[in-house]
Amino acid sequence: MRENKSLNAWRRGEQTIGCWLSLANTYSAEAISKLGFDWVCIDLQHGMIDYTDLAQMLPAISTSDATPLVRVPWNEPYEIMKVLDAGAYGVIVPMVNNRAEAELAVSACRYPPQGNRSFGPIRGALYGGRGYAQEANTQLACIAMIETKEGIDKVEEIVQTPGLDGIYIGPADLALAMGLPVSGDQPQEEHLAMVKHILSVCQANKVAIGIHTSSLEYTQKYLELGFNFVTLGSESGHMMKNAAKELAAARGTQEQQRESTGY
Repeated sequence: MRENKSLNAWRRGEQTIGCWLSLANTYSAEAISKLGFDWVCIDLQHGMIDYTDLAQMLPAISTSDATPLVRVPWNEPYEIMKVLDAGAYGVIVPMVNNRAEAELAVSACRYPPQGNRSFGPIRGALYGGRGYAQEANTQLACIAMIETKEGIDKVEEIVQTPGLDGIYIGPADLALAMGLPVSGDQPQEEHLAMVKHILSVCQANKVAIGIHTSSLEYTQKYLELGFNFVTLGSESGHMMKNAAKELAAARGTQEQQRESTGY
């Protein structure tokens, strides 16, 4: 089976950088994945993307060495199984509150006896290659998002869930769970303290940890803290930032301020 290079890098304690895909476009998915990112994540939760789009974007990503990940809309087993069957090499599951919910996600990612994933990797096996049925349980990443108040309170039991490969922090939802205003890359000291707490729990349990960012500054900041995987923005965010910057430069005006979208 094709190696999951990103997952194996995390298991060795190494760091990777990825990019978020929020637009339903095969060309932008292919172009971003060829830039050298270790992984790219197709966002079915908040992105302007549905399953039909996903089925076209995953083959476009396959022309590169980037590991294809998918954030599913919710912790629904059928959603998780379907994106894995389409060729995702890992899933990011939002709003995981406790160990039972983490176990539900892990089970959907693993074939029996480790889980209850139904067999039918119609494109997954095509992308993964020979040995998929035997090796998928060890090569496909299951990642839970900690971003709710309950998730914060139960971080240790979530992280210690058998079979869970990683934790991913959504800074904006984490801020809302802490009663803080949302500002994209959160600057509050108490937010940073919570991020460091979750990081320390993951490191103590040898579980990979990642976080979303929308700027180079915060990507570098979290890599320096020791995160295993960090998102350097999204294709839509890079497009908007560069276009706004160059438009202002062309007009000789101040760059127009925009509302944060989390991307």
